[in-house]
Amino acid sequence: MPRPRTFDEASVLDAAMRAFWETGFAGTSTEALCAATGLRRSSIYNTFTDKHRLFLAALERYCEEAFRRASEVLERDAPVRDRVRELLGQGVQPPPDEPAGCLVVNTVVELGESDPEVARLLRRDGERRLALLRDAFAAAQSAGEIDPGRDPEALARFVIATVSGMRVAARAGAGPDELAAIADTAVTAL
Repeated sequence: MPRPRTFDEASVLDAAMRAFWETGFAGTSTEALCAATGLRRSSIYNTFTDKHRLFLAALERYCEEAFRRASEVLERDAPVRDRVRELLGQGVQPPPDEPAGCLVVNTVVELGESDPEVARLLRRDGERRLALLRDAFAAAQSAGEIDPGRDPEALARFVIATVSGMRVAARAGAGPDELAAIADTAVTAL
């Protein structure tokens, strides 16, 4: 009879998420996951089956949290440019305890379409973020904030590409001043 779990699964996922975020899927060994989570190899395998399943769970958790934060910003009652500026600002001044970059962007770069399960998860996440931004721009057009001749989906894709580029730049060592300049330029382009 298996022993009951004596750990908080959410905390384990957060620790694993951070490990994968810092070193990627391939670069994160099972030993590193044990060190990060405080679990033994057997507990990781008994709970998540394998490293890949743990990665998928951690990536999904990251996507849900990032979508929640973006939704909080984009669904506020404020001019759309202010909301987008705030969204981009999350990339300029991320919390000091977060690794540089973005787990989603890092995963796209590392795995792309080579892992079908990861690709499905990332497509679903991308579609949700695209719809969130597209709806915000469409509403802003109705309110007269954005030129009605602009394509809301193209604007949404532009913002997503800007956020991704900022995350890559941060990972490559860009500082807050450089990232703020990118964000300001993007908002001006809207």
